[in-house]
Amino acid sequence: MPAHPKQTLAQQEEHLFKVLSSERFLKMEGLGNEVAHFIYDYDPTWALDVAQARKRIKTKLETDLGIRVFEINLYELCVDLLKERNVWDRVLAAEPTMDKVDFLKMLQNMLDPQDHLAPAIKARIEAESFQILFLTGIGEVFPFVRSHTVLNNLQTVVSDKPMLLFFPGRYEVSATQGSALVLFGQLKDDSFYRAKRILDQEA
Repeated sequence: MPAHPKQTLAQQEEHLFKVLSSERFLKMEGLGNEVAHFIYDYDPTWALDVAQARKRIKTKLETDLGIRVFEINLYELCVDLLKERNVWDRVLAAEPTMDKVDFLKMLQNMLDPQDHLAPAIKARIEAESFQILFLTGIGEVFPFVRSHTVLNNLQTVVSDKPMLLFFPGRYEVSATQGSALVLFGQLKDDSFYRAKRILDQEA
């Protein structure tokens, strides 16, 4: 089920553009002491259409309004990191022969969000000039990278610019039980998030 069944993707795309281009969003106003981290949760079956919508939003923000968007795809980042450390070929060779659990542990150690991903993201954003960060590729890096550990490790790394995570699943926000990211609508990550649902923000 999509997060907002009554909204078509076209309506969500329009809403996203309005929110992302607003002064309030860009200046990170009205957040209290919270970080400007937002989640766009969508029906996983919409993945290809969402990718096209994301490109349109990005292009429109940059060409119409001069708002630069920097996108980091977590899957591509993970591959780059493994190649930079000269272990990519080793990983490819190990996958068919290793026990799945051992292979998963090996990848999780190589791509630990605190030790590896957060510093790599920090280095990339420091080298760029932009107003909004898009974080994509969450579905592709599951299960060796979990979305909640990435989010929790980026609270200090991405703090002076708004960030939007594209999430194929549901973001369940509960005042009493904490928030949960449900990847592909089925796999639940229980943790504390300070992120807000972008579809709940006023345009």
